[in-house]
Amino acid sequence: MSKICQITGKKAMNGNNVSHSKRRTKRTFDVNLFTKKFYWVEEDCWINLRISAAGLRIINKIGLDAAIKQAAEKGYLNA
Repeated sequence: MSKICQITGKKAMNGNNVSHSKRRTKRTFDVNLFTKKFYWVEEDCWINLRISAAGLRIINKIGLDAAIKQAAEKGYLNA
């Protein structure tokens, strides 16, 4: 399973490790992901989401149903 948030669409990014001597080596900046289980009241079922910390804040702010609809419109959720 890829490192992509199903609510925000955040992905791992590439960048550089920069040493004290300014030598650069490639590295990845991973997303802060969790696998979390939510109870979806509107559908009366449990769902598992691979979600970032920012996605968790969005769900707390606008609600699970609105966040899932928003993610589906943007194409982040493949359900």
